[in-house]
Amino acid sequence: MIKLLFGLGLGLFGLLTSSIFSALVLAGVWRFVARRKRARRHEFCPSVSLFKPLHGAEPDLESRLASFFEQDYPKYEILFGARVASDEGLQAARRVAALYPNVPVKYVLTGEPWQINAKVCTLESMERAASHDIFVISDSDVRVEPDYLREVVAPFAEQKTGAVTCLYRGVAEDQGLWAKLEAAGMSIEMTAGVVAADLMEGMKFALGPTMAVRRECVREMGGFSTLGAYCADDFVLGSAIAANGHTVVLSTHVIDHLVLNSDFVDSQKHQVRWMKSTRFSRPKGHFGTSLTFSVPFGLLACFAAVMLHHRELGLALLAYSVISRAGLAAVIGGTVVRERHLLRTVLLYPLRDLLGFFYWAASYGSREIVWRNQIYRLAEGGLMLAREEDVAEDEQPALTA
Repeated sequence: MIKLLFGLGLGLFGLLTSSIFSALVLAGVWRFVARRKRARRHEFCPSVSLFKPLHGAEPDLESRLASFFEQDYPKYEILFGARVASDEGLQAARRVAALYPNVPVKYVLTGEPWQINAKVCTLESMERAASHDIFVISDSDVRVEPDYLREVVAPFAEQKTGAVTCLYRGVAEDQGLWAKLEAAGMSIEMTAGVVAADLMEGMKFALGPTMAVRRECVREMGGFSTLGAYCADDFVLGSAIAANGHTVVLSTHVIDHLVLNSDFVDSQKHQVRWMKSTRFSRPKGHFGTSLTFSVPFGLLACFAAVMLHHRELGLALLAYSVISRAGLAAVIGGTVVRERHLLRTVLLYPLRDLLGFFYWAASYGSREIVWRNQIYRLAEGGLMLAREEDVAEDEQPALTA
């Protein structure tokens, strides 16, 4: 009896905290949408260097790269970076570039990486090759609209702006259930956390699919090389720029983020790895994330109430947890990320909320992650250590910015 009462109490507490979180998210959504409505066509268009790190072949890569050549923007260059000239992603970029001869393109070869995070090596080489002083760094698995650069760069009209980042909608158009669940998490769970964080304390981090930054801010933080030992380089970049007194702006532009993990195993590994990265990058916030889920607490409360012979109460609490998550998905998907398959996302998100709790719990299972087919151990602050290295965590360098 005592255990059941405790379970019911814990379930009710979790439903309460998730409801408070939902209220914060809705306030953040209202603020975001209001900012978008006030936006006008932006005429501030400084010259831009667009960074596209590549690593191997990816499904539909060429069509995604083509979207960056079709920008409604007066002057920009695209830098493609890879380890070797034979990289299949780089070859795809060359084929696409040949179709758009009016867009200046540079190809940057980095060779074997000298940092644990190989992407950072590419960014270092790109910085040296870039002609312009505003960098827009974009992952290979995103697709953008023609107004992407114009809207992302616009906040740099304010000198205090040091970095700009974007929300994204998950896209799993022709893939199975697990990919669609991961896409729902990208669109709803990620967006909910970001708009709530922006509401409460402002942006103190960046999101990897788009990180726009001034060259002078990169140099002030010590260069891209300071990110080389970290798994969550996007979080560290935004954090360092904010710590140096610059503003990190959440753009009202939303991009497509394609899900590349189509099967069950790859999808689960990817999502647990992301949760582990968050756990070490911001441990207190990650721990508190457990109280933002709703369906797990609804299930717990339902089970306890039914066992205590309050079947109607239990079913009502479970229904509330499911409906509240579906409602949150409807609001975020319909107004913020503008989901193209809104009904599907609304129906899937309660299940994704339940799975998200298990991903969160799994993040405490070990310190190891698999990155580019290599196994690393995560340390305090999100540092990645080669597993065979026997180095005490307290002896590792930490980014203080």
